[in-house]
Amino acid sequence: MKKDELPKIIPVFPLSNFIIFPHTTVPLNIFEPRYVEMINDSLKNNKIIGLIQPKNNSETIPDLYEVGCLGKIKKFESTSDGRYLIELLGLSRFKIIKEIKNDKSYRECEINFNDFKEDTQLKKEELKFSDLELIFKSFKSLFEKKGYLINWKSLEKQDLNETINALSMASPFSLEEKQILLECKNLISRKDKIAEILNTYNYDDFNNSTLQ
Repeated sequence: MKKDELPKIIPVFPLSNFIIFPHTTVPLNIFEPRYVEMINDSLKNNKIIGLIQPKNNSETIPDLYEVGCLGKIKKFESTSDGRYLIELLGLSRFKIIKEIKNDKSYRECEINFNDFKEDTQLKKEELKFSDLELIFKSFKSLFEKKGYLINWKSLEKQDLNETINALSMASPFSLEEKQILLECKNLISRKDKIAEILNTYNYDDFNNSTLQ
């Protein structure tokens, strides 16, 4: 989808500790009535929704981060108990300009794509395995400690560019750390930021093990 074909007002789906990148796909289980309504409306329209993280606060209607990612529903299935099982394809990151008042049960925002023009272009930044070798080792160690199960063989078959985004999405990083990764301008800066975050986790583990 070209940048000028993307909508300027979108329904937003706040998901904590969850991000999606352009050109990646994720499965989602939609069960809250307001978001079932949102998917219903989206399927009748352009099949597009915006995924965005809510900030960690105690508000009934939480503040949202400024940057999220637009997704297009590629597959969907309705269940007998009223849920939707959907597959969402990331299109482009966006920045919220303002929230729109509406009479719907879900939220809508006016957005723009000015900071993320490269998301809709096909140009690829090529990573080499040597760029990611240490990151893979650190991720494996962290995932094992956290009890995460990752299909590494499947990941290793992927394009390295896709792999770094998949690891960012699946990581046990905090909400704030995932948001930083989402907002990185390009893949190389995302790779560098991941290495920086992993270093802090490994540093903490090292300190904890020496204190015990």
